[in-house]
Amino acid sequence: MTGAPVLEEERTGGVLTLWLNRPHKRNALNSTLVAALRGALDRARHLAEVRVVVLRGRGPDFCAGADLEELEKVSQQGPEESLADARRLGALLLALRAFPRPVVAAVHGRALAGGLGLATACDLVVAQEGSELGYPEILLGFVPAMVMAILRRKVPEGKAFELVALGGRISAEEAQALGLVNRVLPASRFDEEVRALAEDLARRPPGALSLAKALLYEQGDLPLVEGIERGAQVNVQARQSPECREGVRRFLERRRDVLSQ
Repeated sequence: MTGAPVLEEERTGGVLTLWLNRPHKRNALNSTLVAALRGALDRARHLAEVRVVVLRGRGPDFCAGADLEELEKVSQQGPEESLADARRLGALLLALRAFPRPVVAAVHGRALAGGLGLATACDLVVAQEGSELGYPEILLGFVPAMVMAILRRKVPEGKAFELVALGGRISAEEAQALGLVNRVLPASRFDEEVRALAEDLARRPPGALSLAKALLYEQGDLPLVEGIERGAQVNVQARQSPECREGVRRFLERRRDVLSQ
């Protein structure tokens, strides 16, 4: 694998697939891979033709977490370098959350520690049957610290504590029951169904989808009254858009055609 890119980009139509490409390291996150992911997202956000991003892993696993060899070296350089390194990963999680179009994590094999954190930061997570997910950092005396802010928004507080305090692995089905995973897909049709989901999302009006994503995450930090008011503002913004006007026009035309039959 020497010399191979740590991240591969593949675009088909409106779907950009980002492949974590460190299979010899179980796609462990090192500084090079984190920077490559951040760069790919920064470029893609300015490409209108990219309607959906799918995050996947080469080899037998999605992502086994942080590259512990690099983590040990960084830690030995002192707290300032450790903080800078942690902030780079945190910035990647925020970039996934703030990306203006849907980001789908397609998990197979193992998604552990920072690897599950990466998936948790995505908008949708689909997992292959037989996948294992977990935050085992506590077993090493470590903490899944940055993803905690997102995790507690996705699952009940008590369940979040159980996941990080016990550090065990759970199945894709258990993760779905908790709300960490949206869909569990059979291995025999995994690629096909991931592609179908991404293409389905790519057919949705991109402006409306972008507004919906931004508003959903913004609402988590707003009191109810402010949230409703912000929703009203986005409602007006959406209804003034060309794609909404065109969608309403098509709907009314279809209804008139049905009524006239």
